[in-house]
Amino acid sequence: MAVGDGVLGVAHSTSLKASELEGNAEHMTVVSICLFVSLLCACIVVGHLLEENQWTNQCETALLLGLGTGIIVLIASKGYSSHVLKFNEELFFIYLLPPIIFNAGFSVKKKEFFRNFIAIMLFGIVGVFISFAIISVAIGVIFSATDSVCTLQVLDQDSTPMLYSLVFGEGVVNDATSVVLFRAFQTYNFDHFTPLDGLKIGGNFLYLFFTSTVLGIVSGLVSAYIIRKIYFGRESTDREIAIMILMAYLSYTFAELFELTGILSVFFCGIMMSHYTWHNVTEHSRTTTKHTFATMSFIAEVFIFLYVGMDAVDIDKWRRTQSSFRESAGLLGGLMFIIMLGRAAFVFPLSACSNFMTNSPRAKINLRQMSIIWWAGLMRGAVSIALAFNQFTMEGDAQRIYQNATVITSTITVVLTSTIVFGTLTSPLIAWLYPPQHRPTHPSKTVISPTASLNSHFHIPLLHDEEQQDTEDGPQDGTTVGRFFAGIPRPHNATALITAPRSTIHDAWRKFDDAFMRPKFGGKCYERIHSHKNSKNPSQDLDDDEDEEYDQS
Repeated sequence: MAVGDGVLGVAHSTSLKASELEGNAEHMTVVSICLFVSLLCACIVVGHLLEENQWTNQCETALLLGLGTGIIVLIASKGYSSHVLKFNEELFFIYLLPPIIFNAGFSVKKKEFFRNFIAIMLFGIVGVFISFAIISVAIGVIFSATDSVCTLQVLDQDSTPMLYSLVFGEGVVNDATSVVLFRAFQTYNFDHFTPLDGLKIGGNFLYLFFTSTVLGIVSGLVSAYIIRKIYFGRESTDREIAIMILMAYLSYTFAELFELTGILSVFFCGIMMSHYTWHNVTEHSRTTTKHTFATMSFIAEVFIFLYVGMDAVDIDKWRRTQSSFRESAGLLGGLMFIIMLGRAAFVFPLSACSNFMTNSPRAKINLRQMSIIWWAGLMRGAVSIALAFNQFTMEGDAQRIYQNATVITSTITVVLTSTIVFGTLTSPLIAWLYPPQHRPTHPSKTVISPTASLNSHFHIPLLHDEEQQDTEDGPQDGTTVGRFFAGIPRPHNATALITAPRSTIHDAWRKFDDAFMRPKFGGKCYERIHSHKNSKNPSQDLDDDEDEEYDQS
């Protein structure tokens, strides 16, 4: 009995210790979540207070706040750990990246995006391959994924639509291309690599790229069809909002399920939803979804930079590198030089190629814009870190662990340096490239109603008449670049676009969209617009509806 009681006592003691450890782990998880949410709130407040400061922006604020918190945790644990939350590439790709990319597609100014589509594809696809080749086969894809968030926070798409669309569009396509190329290379053994394998990689890349795009388009059209046919808004706006959010996320998860690229799928799903689905819901749902998607994207962006900042001071990774400060600094300097060289090797030649391919003077990229595009892509972000963690794990023999740790810490160092240093210098650089004497003056300002401003991004055709000429009003928000850039031509008004289209492609797409797509998938109906053609005063008629039909911002 005594022996039995002893065994039972040991078992009971062991179970108590296990439950106690489990309880402590749960408690630490709650503490970590509370701390991180508090940091998010602090970051938003500090970022708002520093909004007018030309030397900092929201992403730098989050990154520095994450770094500071990680250092405090490291000191408090006496050098044992700096972790509040570890960087997890699955968390990044599955939960944080989708809302950012979807909102990018949902809120993009389609007119400018498709006007500069060729240049964006050149930068985003061909540019990645050139950068990949120059940086090296080993780590090129990881450092080919740019992060232009800092530049986009300075640029304003209303005052500099062409430049904004180029930087923004290249950033999205660039990330997608990097992920696709990374996955294409992961499936091959380079110990026995043949030219045939190179062709297979190219074919696999094209397959992933186009099937992911088609999946996103189909997902957006399905959501538009469902909401148009069922019309949830009659009983509950909550249901139609829920369907839009879930269908958007479903486009990403389906792509990952079929081993495609969720970034491309959710981006083009966002474009389709803004063109069709958004017009099928009630006015209340339109306002709600627009701000919901923007808020989710903003929180995810801040979360990512906090996450990266705190993980950057993970003491375990730095111990495993076994590299001296001089060696690490030399490696960082070499990587930054190669990244800058690789970026320049495709931005300037491909810009010249894009200028050669376009006949419209307004679509040509000048040297100053090339310089800003080059600069915007020098900053590396969380996509690079996620790809590094995905490929270089901390497992295996000692030599492999050392090599993998070196790659991961080098990636983190490049991201921190490029984001903080280049991000800080972005606003002064733009001010230097566009000094006061180059600022155009505007004879008048146009006051846009809140409703028109809210709806402006969503009431425009996917294709456009790029021959229309006009001068854009100056910025209304006082952003840094808004004070330096302006004078980008744009269409005169809706009348010219409807009654005298000069673009054959635009005219053909508009007829196809009006005859086949909109009757099935909804969207803003063109019937009223066509009736204006026979009106005695079509200009006045269209002026009454221009806030609803076309982007006038």
